[in-house]
Amino acid sequence: MKKVLHIKSSVRQDASFSIQLGHAIIDKLKEQYGEISVSELDLNKTPLPYLDARHIQAFYTPVEHLTDEDRNALYHSDKAIEDLMAADIIVIGAPLYNFGIHSSLKSWIDHICRAGVTFRYTEQGPEGLVKGKKVYIAMAAGGIYSSGPYQAYDFVSPYLKAVLGFLGMTDVSLASAEGVKMPGVGEHALEKAIDSIAV
Repeated sequence: MKKVLHIKSSVRQDASFSIQLGHAIIDKLKEQYGEISVSELDLNKTPLPYLDARHIQAFYTPVEHLTDEDRNALYHSDKAIEDLMAADIIVIGAPLYNFGIHSSLKSWIDHICRAGVTFRYTEQGPEGLVKGKKVYIAMAAGGIYSSGPYQAYDFVSPYLKAVLGFLGMTDVSLASAEGVKMPGVGEHALEKAIDSIAV
């Protein structure tokens, strides 16, 4: 049975286009694979703390030297990485807020990027250690960013593809509901995005 991790980062909950698009991706995965196991992580209901000095210290402390305080600081990171590693497929809901991802999603990324755990440095350069995963990005945007004059303003999909690829997740597909706030476009944006999903 395929294990799916659905990460939500929109503050709009049921009204969110990225969440609706994420659910549509999961529906298509069910059609493709039959029975699947889905775990949801809503980063606005259960946000991960922003990194501070305690986290960074714990990240770079050898296991044998970890204190109880260090282990407490590692809790959210360890859990996020455990859930990530357990999943076969990851669906990431990522609305475009001010040209980038929501801070809750950035915090999740900060917690899963761990040298020696999810990536390592070798003589040939960095090597991602999170391999064999399929990732779907469910992106939503008020305007059009896939082409045209505002294409360079999209710092959601390029960033996510870059950081996920750095960690070893190179099989990444993007489904984008864009123009959701534009008259004449928004009425069909979600439907068009759902039709574009290929699993």
